[in-house]
Amino acid sequence: MKAKRRLPDEIGIFSVLVVVYLIFGVMTTTFMTTSNTFTLLLNGSVVALLAIGETFVLLTGGIDLSVGAGIALSGVVAAITIQHGFPWYLGVLFALAATMAVGFFNGMVIHYVKVPPFIVTFATMGVASSIPLILTKAVPIPIAASQFSFIGQGFIGPIPFAVLLLAIVAILTHLILSRTVFGLHVYSVGGNREAARLAGVNTAKVDVAVYMVSGLLSGVAGLLDASRLMSGYPTAGSGTSLFFSIAAAVVGGVSLFGGIGSITGAVIGAVLIAVVSDGMDVMNVSSYWQPLVIGLIILVGVTIDTLRAAQAQRTSFRQALLARLGRQAVHSDEKTSESLTHKGAM
Repeated sequence: MKAKRRLPDEIGIFSVLVVVYLIFGVMTTTFMTTSNTFTLLLNGSVVALLAIGETFVLLTGGIDLSVGAGIALSGVVAAITIQHGFPWYLGVLFALAATMAVGFFNGMVIHYVKVPPFIVTFATMGVASSIPLILTKAVPIPIAASQFSFIGQGFIGPIPFAVLLLAIVAILTHLILSRTVFGLHVYSVGGNREAARLAGVNTAKVDVAVYMVSGLLSGVAGLLDASRLMSGYPTAGSGTSLFFSIAAAVVGGVSLFGGIGSITGAVIGAVLIAVVSDGMDVMNVSSYWQPLVIGLIILVGVTIDTLRAAQAQRTSFRQALLARLGRQAVHSDEKTSESLTHKGAM
């Protein structure tokens, strides 16, 4: 007998994405054009990269509020490095090193000092936001290296390089989480940290690594943003980037309670948010409405996640109760059998 094929968990959010895309396509003729589709994917690439990094953290039961600040830090470090005569690729490396250092600090304090992730990353968000302002005196720094523009403005054939970069990152991170021991450990820590520790999982390594991945991808997002503007903006990422990245991950099925979710779902969630945002722009809807709509989306996503977690907890309790009752029944039957055997022997 053949086993039934199970539909992917992401089919629900993907269906929502298709429906929303078609609705905007019907409402305006310019929305479903190839150029506009690539534009919305290009605009959504920054949020998608942040959402992928946020997914690693959320899967362990944590949260990273410093990713938006990493955008400004990355762009300003790259701009200052290039301004001082260094090659553009060194600017890229220094920028990524800076945001990974923020992630390393987050992971170390969260794991060893036991400060809640919300507090630690909220503090580093303030620090990482202030450093670009201090270094630039709140004045944007232009980037003169023409090669640097390819990161955010270049094309490979008809496809923007930023979209290809996002696809590569998404595939690599998906393989890391689904096909490696480290990925298994990430899910284990988020599912049951104490059980994972007793099973031999190096929880310190996992905690530090996921925040460094989040920091790295916030740096990549910052480089895309700086490359598109050809300037290091000290206030970049201070708007809705953090809000949208968490919304994308949660709407894509990544649990705020840890242990559940996927890169595929987070990317689909990011594309959904990009479609909603771009569709409202094309329809000339006031930008004031966009946070309201995205807020409702994340509220629905979190509500579903909470109900799912509660249902899973009830199911787990029911299974444990049934297993315990089953063991008690077996033990009772054994005692009855032994009693009958003893009476028969007499």
